[in-house]
Amino acid sequence: MSSNTEVLVTGVGGITPLGAGMARSWKGMVAGESGVTRLGEEWPADLPVRVAGSLPVDPLSLLERVEARKWDRCEQLAMIGSREAWQDAGQPRVEPERLAVVIGTGTGGILTTLGQDDVYERSGPRRLSPYAVPMLMPNGPAAWVSMELGARGGARTPVSACASGAEAIAMGLDLIRAGRADVVVAGGVEASLHPFCIAAFAQMKALSTDDGDPAAVSRPFDAARSGFVMAEGSGVVVLERAGFARARSARAYGKLAGAAVSSSAHHITASDAEGQVHAVRTALRDAGLGPRDIDNVHAHATSTESGDLAEAQAITSALGGHVAVTATKSMTGHMLGASGAVAAIAALLTLRDGVLPATRNFEKPGPGIDLDVVHGESRAGDWSAGLVNSFGFGGHNVSLVVTREG
Repeated sequence: MSSNTEVLVTGVGGITPLGAGMARSWKGMVAGESGVTRLGEEWPADLPVRVAGSLPVDPLSLLERVEARKWDRCEQLAMIGSREAWQDAGQPRVEPERLAVVIGTGTGGILTTLGQDDVYERSGPRRLSPYAVPMLMPNGPAAWVSMELGARGGARTPVSACASGAEAIAMGLDLIRAGRADVVVAGGVEASLHPFCIAAFAQMKALSTDDGDPAAVSRPFDAARSGFVMAEGSGVVVLERAGFARARSARAYGKLAGAAVSSSAHHITASDAEGQVHAVRTALRDAGLGPRDIDNVHAHATSTESGDLAEAQAITSALGGHVAVTATKSMTGHMLGASGAVAAIAALLTLRDGVLPATRNFEKPGPGIDLDVVHGESRAGDWSAGLVNSFGFGGHNVSLVVTREG
């Protein structure tokens, strides 16, 4: 593959329940820490769920308050992740028309939507914020980042539920391969920890109502799993055309070798192994690799009964039983639209550091789950090619393939 079609990842950034900045979040993953905590007293007592993966720092402490007051929380998190990734990439000097931004989200500025509705109901239309619309619109994060960077090559926003962040990265790959951009800032963000959102997910029986140790609630692939844990965060990468990156002697975490997006057209919320298999196999073909070339998988694995089982069957069917599998949502909780982007960053850091984080809380595989789930301690290895899975309500399936640069 020529340097005009190869795509390198030169910068990473984000904020997760494990910490501000990807270095701190990655350290927490490798150490097997948990960012899941108990909801405080300020949350309604009648909520059926009492745990979440909330951020350990206030985003406002990382931003100028004058600018941040114009942004919804999801926009704040996207800006934090994008600024870190851009700095990490060395702030590439690129023509504005050759720089694009793609940031996905599941719900956009839902906290603004709900908060401003409360204002309207309580005080009437004249008390609404003049910033309400740009704060609540799902394309807000991508738009603000594009303005920050002066990116004129497009500001795009895939909205595909929990697959949004991964789909954004896949879209960035397509933009560079199509010759429409040299550099793309891509990723995902979510900030929807609100009583309404938690209650809604709980009502559909998607969330765990386990009221025990918060750090033990998220249990991907485990026999005792009982639902996912809602979380917030952002993950952003800088993608570059390989020739462009090498011309400026940029350091690369690895190569975004392939991607695939499929739709199961099966059920609005239920997982579908067949659609997932199609995404995995298509991503492998796109990367020019076979099943035996993949040595590790960063699974979607939210900790739901049916979802984990379907993905386990898909991994076995598409790749076989030789791959080592990890599920970092066991530590962060499920960051919804940000989760796929954060998983992609973890997969790249696995290649860089030669360590695959262990899946927390995995003690006994659930029925029908025949995988080599890394647990107990993180596993060192000469990892060379990783698969990232990300799936969303609506039948959205995204698979990414990352490899070493050489």
